[in-house]
Amino acid sequence: MEEIEVTSWLTLDALKKAAEMVETVGNLQTGHSMSVFCKIEEDYLELRYCDSSANTIRCYEERDKFDEALKERKEEVGEAPYDEEEDRNFEEEEEDEEEGQEEKSEDSDQEKEEENEEEKF
Repeated sequence: MEEIEVTSWLTLDALKKAAEMVETVGNLQTGHSMSVFCKIEEDYLELRYCDSSANTIRCYEERDKFDEALKERKEEVGEAPYDEEEDRNFEEEEEDEEEGQEEKSEDSDQEKEEENEEEKF
């Protein structure tokens, strides 16, 4: 097994979109981590999202080790079946939050410009 630490969830999301899903264990809305077990070509991967420590990508050499890790993770975190609809909703919520922050920043910039123009008169 190889493990790589990743700082961005976007990297994990990109891999997840390209992969064949096997199972998801955990939930970031109710816990601190979520593991997505998937397969890309001949590679068995665990994409581990974590809000309290480092995110990781784990690559398993054999299907047996992959299945063993999946079973272990279920025991640690609890079983949460993969739900594509829930996953899409979670991604949409994240995008909405990002857009809201951008709009708030733009509104703040406009208010500053208006204040500066008022001060000139």
